[in-house]
Amino acid sequence: MKLFLLFSVSLCLCGSTFSAEPVRLTTDGSFKQHLRWSPDGKRLLFTRIHEGKMAVWVMDADGKDMKRLLPDHKEPHFDAHWSADGKRVVYVYDKLEGTDGKLRIDVCNADGSDNKTLIPHKAFEESPRWSPDGKSVLWVSTRHGNPELYTVTVDGKNEKRLTSEIASDLHPDWSPDGKRVAFSSGRSGRQKVYTMTADGTDVKRLTDGDHLDSWPVWSPDGKRIAFVSNQTGTANVWLMTADAKELANLTKSEFQDTSPCWSPDGKRLAFVSSRDGGSDVYVVEVK
Repeated sequence: MKLFLLFSVSLCLCGSTFSAEPVRLTTDGSFKQHLRWSPDGKRLLFTRIHEGKMAVWVMDADGKDMKRLLPDHKEPHFDAHWSADGKRVVYVYDKLEGTDGKLRIDVCNADGSDNKTLIPHKAFEESPRWSPDGKSVLWVSTRHGNPELYTVTVDGKNEKRLTSEIASDLHPDWSPDGKRVAFSSGRSGRQKVYTMTADGTDVKRLTDGDHLDSWPVWSPDGKRIAFVSNQTGTANVWLMTADAKELANLTKSEFQDTSPCWSPDGKRLAFVSSRDGGSDVYVVEVK
């Protein structure tokens, strides 16, 4: 069993100090998830439900100029991810047919133009993540019965299955150098954080215990991983070193803190929290 460390006001991990006072960016309280910081640090992508419609939204990194990325889309779309150069966005599109949704993976320019389908619907196609070199996309699919991880080149070819487990493999995230993938999996019982090489080998379990750990995201320098854990009774954002030898609760609140994402300089983490009664975006400094 690994040791999980709690701190009262600030946190120390690998010689760094973490602010305990997050700054609130949005105040509308509508459902939000899937935060992603743009590579230039100027904008945030996220999923938002507004007026009953789930869509990809974008706003400035200070919370201003919030708007839909694809205002002409009538059907649900969500979980967008920037390409490494910030010029393209990949996301999940839910093509509605009767009462069923046909999830597929689409790609467009950063301004919403030139929309195309990258991964046609075969099953539930979710969680697309652009590789750091821009040559491929990692995603989750149930095409072989349960959620597994796959990659495909950006031309829609060379599909490769990375995991083959009875349990669900979810929430993938590339390491900054593209050599490893962090993800969550229930293969050991409860959902835990794992890493593996980019070809699906050398799988390592990083967290343990009876709680749920999910949504891992690498820091830009590859030295730390932020993730969501409910080990204190509610979902909080936690940090650990990439080897999992040191762990700490970053947000340490009684509310639901989810969807962490790093700023490109590694000095801040954005996340979604219910701490002010709704679902809003906050930013905390990571010094």
